This record gives sequence, structure tokens and C-alpha cells, in this order.
Amino acid sequence: MPQSDDKRPVMLGEYLAANDATVRQTAAHFRISKSTVHKDITQRLCRLDSELYERVRAVLDRNKALRHIRGGQATRRKYKG
Repeated sequence: MPQSDDKRPVMLGEYLAANDATVRQTAAHFRISKSTVHKDITQRLCRLDSELYERVRAVLDRNKALRHIRGGQATRRKYKG
């Protein structure tokens, strides 16, 4: 079901902010590409809802700061068993 150009970025942003989700988790939830999610929430959302964009930006920044930890955990799981 295609979303209008104005609704999808807001819907993605609300989900990401409410669930502290990653771009990949958000993409999987909505069954769209992570490139689409990233473009919608970084470029389109700021024009549509600046308050929501700031909340999403905070989650994205936190995810970026922690990604090296998640990557290390994934590598550990891969070689552990």
C-alpha cells in the first residue's frame, strides 16, 4: 500500500523515535529499503515536522555512537558458536 509523500516520513519517524529503533529495524518493520527510510527521515522529515525530526536525529545519533558495540557483539556471536 503506497503512502503519500508527506505521510511516510512522519510515520517512519514516529516509529523510529517511539521504539528507539535503528534504520534497519524500521525498514524491516515497514518492509521497505533502509535507503528509503534514511532518505525519508534525514531529508524529507525535517521539512514536514521539525520537532519529530529532532527526536529522530537524537535516536540516530545515539545509534551511530553505539554501532561499534553492536558490531562487536555480532562478531562475537558469529565466532562463538
